[in-house]
Amino acid sequence: MTAITEATKTLMEIRDLQVHFALHETFKSRITGRGGRAVKAVDGVSFDLEEGEVLGLVGESGSGKTTLGRALLGLVRPTGGSVKLRGEELAGLPERQLRPKRRHLQMVFQDPHASLNPGMTLETALAHPLQIHKLTSGAAETKAKVREVLELVNLSPVDQFSYRLPGDLSGGQKQRAAIARAIITSPDLVVADEPISMLDMSVRAKILDLMIDLKKRLGLTYVYVTHDLASAKFFCDRVAIMYLGRIVEIGTVEQIFNDPKHPYTQALIRAIPEPDPTKALPRDLPRGEVPDAAAPPLGCSFHPRCPKAFGPCGWETRDLRSILDERWTNAGEEAYTTERGLFGDLEKLEIGHEAVVPAGSGRDPSELVKMLEEIRAEDPDEPLWKGVKDIQPETHGVRVTFEPGIDPELYDTDGSRVACLLYKPE
Repeated sequence: MTAITEATKTLMEIRDLQVHFALHETFKSRITGRGGRAVKAVDGVSFDLEEGEVLGLVGESGSGKTTLGRALLGLVRPTGGSVKLRGEELAGLPERQLRPKRRHLQMVFQDPHASLNPGMTLETALAHPLQIHKLTSGAAETKAKVREVLELVNLSPVDQFSYRLPGDLSGGQKQRAAIARAIITSPDLVVADEPISMLDMSVRAKILDLMIDLKKRLGLTYVYVTHDLASAKFFCDRVAIMYLGRIVEIGTVEQIFNDPKHPYTQALIRAIPEPDPTKALPRDLPRGEVPDAAAPPLGCSFHPRCPKAFGPCGWETRDLRSILDERWTNAGEEAYTTERGLFGDLEKLEIGHEAVVPAGSGRDPSELVKMLEEIRAEDPDEPLWKGVKDIQPETHGVRVTFEPGIDPELYDTDGSRVACLLYKPE
């Protein structure tokens, strides 16, 4: 791993990077291209990438880590924001201007079986980028460069491997070939997207060791995309934890693993399996599933699953409905029928910090108020209630008002930066 010091130069600056994918949900919106929602795969990400470091992008499926990695390379066009390589803006460049930069920005894909052309020998596949970028002056120089890179990734004897097809290789050998193709243009940055997740356990450590060796020899900078915290701890200098398109915590490996600040980071680290049969499995992991990225929660996106959430985290009517659904899922048939009859159609609840919860047909709204207060009294430690500001009966239902939510920024703590209101400066 690389020691990040004040003398380290910044390779890439990312500011407020956004990648949104439009969802055309109706026939009209498909025809006009307007009116659909958007999945905010990357939503306002900012960080600096230093020369020679390994930065891990860690998160669950759907966190946006792969899309962010692709956006850094220009493989996905940003919706907004800035990506600068050594001070030169890349975001928004037309393909004609971006193409010459690609030799400096390479990627190792997750699936080694799909990332190589099955009809090309390794020599042909590795020579291809050299020819595209005109990095060699002739066939002899190209062949020599290919041989050199095959030696670097330990695919030897070179005379045998040069003429092999991908189908003749094992999974680990294919990934070595993919790494060789990525480094043959002498790139500044390599984005490795889950490079070991599809490999046998016996091969994974060898591939990471190879990548570390290549970093030292060639002065590479890596962005390592993974859901595997254990490998990130071994391989990375810094780690950025992502959740629903945003970085929620970023710091050195030591800071993240020894003193995690964000409740999501803490939960991920507690979930790392340990080979100790006497150690009980954690029971305080985040509840529920990752929310819909096309309609993310208000305020802090993690608040519906967070055990430490409080008033200003962004509570809303969808959270109340989730609590009711969870309660009724665990209730008996009679209790469910009695309670559900007090409520009207919850499908039509407006999304926001204030809404009228409809009363059931012929039911007095005051009954609904009483029911909600009873639910609160039964579980006063439920984080949702910390955000409820007022519950008042109205003509056709109950108006529930929540505390205004605050969208957390990355706040400086003891070394790391954390997007959590628990660390918001006074």
